[in-house]
Amino acid sequence: MVEEASQASPSPGGHAPIVPRWEWRTFGARFEGAAEGHFASLQAERVQDSDELYLLSTETTKSVVKVRAGLLDVKHLEQVNDEGLEQWRPVLKAEFPVSATDVGSVIERLDVSDVSLSRPAYSMDELVEELVRPSGQVSAVHVHKRRERYKLGGCMAELTEVKAEGKATRTIAIESDDPARVIATVRELGLALRPNVSYPRGLKALLGLGATRYAVIDVGTNSVKFHIGERSSDGKWRAVVDRAEVTRLGEGLDQTGELGETPMQRTIDAIADMTEEATQNEVAGIGAVGTAGLRAANNSAAFVAAVLERCGVEIEIISADEEARLAYLAATSALDLGDGSLVVFDTGGGSSQFTFGRGEHVEERFSLEVGAVRIAERFGLGGTVTDVKLTEALEAVSAELGRLDGRPTPDALVGMGGAVTNLAAVKLELGSYDPDLVQGTTLDLPEIDRQIELYRTSTVEQRRRIVGLQPKRAEVILAGACIVRTVLAKLGCRSLAVSDRGLRHGLLVERFRTGAEET
Repeated sequence: MVEEASQASPSPGGHAPIVPRWEWRTFGARFEGAAEGHFASLQAERVQDSDELYLLSTETTKSVVKVRAGLLDVKHLEQVNDEGLEQWRPVLKAEFPVSATDVGSVIERLDVSDVSLSRPAYSMDELVEELVRPSGQVSAVHVHKRRERYKLGGCMAELTEVKAEGKATRTIAIESDDPARVIATVRELGLALRPNVSYPRGLKALLGLGATRYAVIDVGTNSVKFHIGERSSDGKWRAVVDRAEVTRLGEGLDQTGELGETPMQRTIDAIADMTEEATQNEVAGIGAVGTAGLRAANNSAAFVAAVLERCGVEIEIISADEEARLAYLAATSALDLGDGSLVVFDTGGGSSQFTFGRGEHVEERFSLEVGAVRIAERFGLGGTVTDVKLTEALEAVSAELGRLDGRPTPDALVGMGGAVTNLAAVKLELGSYDPDLVQGTTLDLPEIDRQIELYRTSTVEQRRRIVGLQPKRAEVILAGACIVRTVLAKLGCRSLAVSDRGLRHGLLVERFRTGAEET
């Protein structure tokens, strides 16, 4: 835990001391949990409308600089504790005209460079027109607020309607000098899964100013995939973090119908590391989804609750149709596939999703309960395998993929998921995984057959030494390759294009695109 401030500091105006306050805030058009009903049942202590001017820096979000009621009001971020709460200290509250010394301090806190001060003092208009706008590094944003203030759990709570530059949102804020009270109140409102987003970050995300980061977590049967994307002001995305952790959440699921304690703990540990990394990257939102393994397990609700308790993130268990739709969205947004017929498939540890369409238009989608973990466990494909056993596995996969029989050969076939990307990495002999090299790689039947034979004749330890293969996938890669090969054969295709952009990328584009509701 970060050490808390123990002494009050003099107020900016030299009056009574001001104690830095711990703050938690979230933005959104609506709020889940008990929040909406809780506020509706209370009588507000104060309701106030205000028109304010925020100065938003492209370089930093560590200071809140605004003008309200004729006062230049500045707060600075002192620290962030282990639970993601932010401690803000008021550093300036001054009437206009503001002295050049105070203006210089504000400019410095906004991280604006190459600004010369030519006046002994500045009015608000002079500050904006002569220093802010010419810098190109700060935006002056007019904001109207309607604030309802309450007392909750010994904290100040505020529910605010926000309108800025023609866009509207709402925000809930909880403040106290006691961080434990803030956390308790946030949990009482059922908002613990939401990230803590300051006003500068929330307004920049709402208006598409500068770059904003978001995180997505895809909890699969075999692995947990994690992606942080940075959305620029023109709506384009840049990958900041993109990785997967093989946790084998679905280990033994087919035999017991439940998630085992050890696989669950491995997966929760991985998700905790990912949410911590997301916090360190100051993301404005986190989306988390679960797929086939969580759909199938009898105790998936207990797992979701454990993740929420440990990580503050709520996993949404999505339908097979939704999983397929998001995968298709990811593929079509990242590859130039033309307007012809298209099939996108995503094979995971517990199931495989198929989407048929033309261009961006989806015509059909479905999911089949055939995945690498299930096939590997059922036929013992984790080590060397006889020809007879391999044939049995291929025949079983073919039967389970029977819904693909009799369909016309598409103009393009795209494969995604851990099996496909690992097959591509082995083909390219990548000692270190490179998503940009894997993206768009062609996998043809001769290459897939070569790798099937390689894995069939290798022990699990030998597989782990194969260049390009993620070691933790050694036990399931043969099963995954069998599924991929059968898909090609069923659809009459000689090859497929590999998409490294999977469900997580589709979720990112869908949930956090410019203009979408920020959650």
